[in-house]
This record gives sequence, C-alpha cells and structure tokens, in this order.
Amino acid sequence: MNGASSSAQREWARRQLEKKRRLRADITGYVVVNAFLVGVWALTGFGYFWPGWVIGGWGVLLVLAAWNTYADRPISEADIDRELQRHG
Repeated sequence: MNGASSSAQREWARRQLEKKRRLRADITGYVVVNAFLVGVWALTGFGYFWPGWVIGGWGVLLVLAAWNTYADRPISEADIDRELQRHG
C-alpha cells in the first residue's frame, strides 16, 4: 500500500467518523424535539396527532442520513473485479 492510498483511506475514515458523530447528534435532536412536540400535543388536549407529520418527515431524513453513513463505502478492487467478470 502506498502513501497516497493510505492517505486517501485515512481521509475517507475521517469523513465517516464525522458522519457518524453528526448522525448521533441528529438522532439526539430528533428525540428531544419530538418528545417536546408530543408533550405540547398532550398538554393541548390529545386532539389530532399533528406531531406525527414532524416525526415522520424528519424520520425519513434520518433514515436517509443513516443509509448514507453506514451503507456508503468506497469502491474496492474486488468490486471492480466482480463488475468486470459480470460484464466481461
């Protein structure tokens, strides 16, 4: 492994750690804000569950962020070899 490759891998790993840290903070904010909204809903009489719109919409965004954080990975030589075998 050469220095450039090692440097690129370290940069990718650093970006992944930043994504994971940001995702944890986003999840914490999601729980705190939505708990507050459900509390407001409960204190105002338990009518139409309007916090569901925020919970659902924000939840979709969190799922996309988690997918980007945990499913995103660099293309490896093995990935390239498999693709070449499939189409070669």
